[in-house]
Amino acid sequence: MIVQDWGTIDFHDAWRRQRELADAVLRLDHPDTLVFCEHPPVVTLGRTTQQGSLLMSQELLAARGIDVVPINRGGEATVHNPGQLVGYPIFHLARSRQDLHWFLRLIEQSVIDSLASAGLNAQRVEGLTGVWIGETRKICAIGIHCSRWVTSHGFALNVTNDLSLFDAIVPCGIRERGVTSFERELAAVPSMSWLKGHIADAMLGLLHADVPTYPVTR
Repeated sequence: MIVQDWGTIDFHDAWRRQRELADAVLRLDHPDTLVFCEHPPVVTLGRTTQQGSLLMSQELLAARGIDVVPINRGGEATVHNPGQLVGYPIFHLARSRQDLHWFLRLIEQSVIDSLASAGLNAQRVEGLTGVWIGETRKICAIGIHCSRWVTSHGFALNVTNDLSLFDAIVPCGIRERGVTSFERELAAVPSMSWLKGHIADAMLGLLHADVPTYPVTR
């Protein structure tokens, strides 16, 4: 596994680069790659987005310079904006384990372990994908696409980003729970470079580990 840092990049450009990288990984011309980046404000709609998940019209969002982009990952609506750490693991699961539930749990555990190292206690919630604080506040959304056992898209960890944009959607289609960020939960926020290093190390350490694979409902 190698790590690439794309810095702050337009979502459409990042999606195109993901597809190019996934093609190379599929051909086994490139190693499994964990990409880190940040995006200008954008709303993305996963394959299972329900009607009513977008609470603000696309016209109003466009007037604020915010695109609404239907994409091919799993999950529902989410937000990306500066101060949120986005990770795209472009992995060929034939190299490790051909099990999507296992891979989702691996991503969750990598984030949970990294947050714990920074002093923030996070957890899973049974039946739901992602990483949570106190079972009611999602700090990290996860949604992947997998084709011929090559993954793309990934996770979005709220660090210091403006959470008000989440008011424009029903985050991940879950109305009864909210969102939070590292900054909202703890005064001492680690740097992005610190988080990238710890998440990459945790993911590498878990790639051949026995991670639980319980199913989720959404």
